[in-house]
Amino acid sequence: MVESVLHFFQEFIQDPRWITFLLAMTPIGELRVALPWGMTFGEMPWYQAYAWAVAGNFIISIPIVLLLGPVSKFLMRWPMGEKFFNWLFTRTRRKGKMIETWEFLGLVVFVGIPLPVTGAWTGAAAAFLFGLSYRKSFLAIITGLLMSATIVTIITTTGVKVLG
Repeated sequence: MVESVLHFFQEFIQDPRWITFLLAMTPIGELRVALPWGMTFGEMPWYQAYAWAVAGNFIISIPIVLLLGPVSKFLMRWPMGEKFFNWLFTRTRRKGKMIETWEFLGLVVFVGIPLPVTGAWTGAAAAFLFGLSYRKSFLAIITGLLMSATIVTIITTTGVKVLG
């Protein structure tokens, strides 16, 4: 899936900054894909890839945090929407025990550890589910993104093997 999105971006967008930005907005790739792509294939300096990836990943979290409540409420009026949001919210609650316990700091750590199923997308959903204010949500998400981007940048620039 990430490969097809990447191919689409590379086909129609030539500027590596915008590809990095858009890759960071995707729900599966986020910073974990955008930063390494920007630094390697996009041939961007680490600080430029870092800035574009964090910006893209943060910007997508804004409508998620602001609109998830009204959109879910509207779509849950139909069986398919109710089934999807029940699945999403159950999954997020199960993964978000740390956020439920530590609230703001839990959300920072949840977003900040660059693992699958963590990041701005899930963090924004968790912020809504656990009732964090918009202000706390956005501050925790940007702090977590800076933490995650720093980790991914260090791993990418030093060539540290994470798995295997």
